Amino acid sequence: MDKAIIGVAMAALAASAQGEIIGFDADQPGTLPAGWIAGVTGHGAHRWTVEADSGAPSAPNVLRQSGVGDFPWCVKKDVVLADGFVEVKFKAQGGRDDQAGGVVWRWKDGDNYYVARANALENNVSLYYTERGRRITLKYVNAPVAPNVWHVLRAEFRGTRIRVLLDGKAYIEQDDSHIGGAGAVGVWTKADSMTVFDDFSWGGR
Repeated sequence: MDKAIIGVAMAALAASAQGEIIGFDADQPGTLPAGWIAGVTGHGAHRWTVEADSGAPSAPNVLRQSGVGDFPWCVKKDVVLADGFVEVKFKAQGGRDDQAGGVVWRWKDGDNYYVARANALENNVSLYYTERGRRITLKYVNAPVAPNVWHVLRAEFRGTRIRVLLDGKAYIEQDDSHIGGAGAVGVWTKADSMTVFDDFSWGGR
């Protein structure tokens, strides 16, 4: 199928079913958001907590990851999509080895899912699939990712077609069939990244 036709179809799907936008403001600071689960792919420890942040895009709260692990993740377990989009606002606040913020989709478990991430240390956007606990790179693209600034990261997916956008600009368009079918959606970091998230949203089916 022509790529332009696929792109139109993906855009229509993404716009057709807007999910609830979650700002984490109904959750108690110091806790994991209600209806979410968290863990780490690989080794290390995660620490996902709702925290007060008066400078958040939708104050008063954000979701913050401050643990140190290979690939900490936090997913909304009651949302299951095969095709659609996932989007979040994130800010990289610190980290010596990494300053990353990501979104995950088609999450089956802590060892099998897709992830798109932006990195403020490397100034790039990348797309991976994680299979049996191994993260495999599909594509890297240079992109400006300023630290301590709010950015919008979005992944759109339909069948084998994936598009990754940062701050409204598409950086990656890729076909991949490693992780098929429906799965949960959520957010992700890497290593010692100290990252905050707000306004998490999704759509599709």
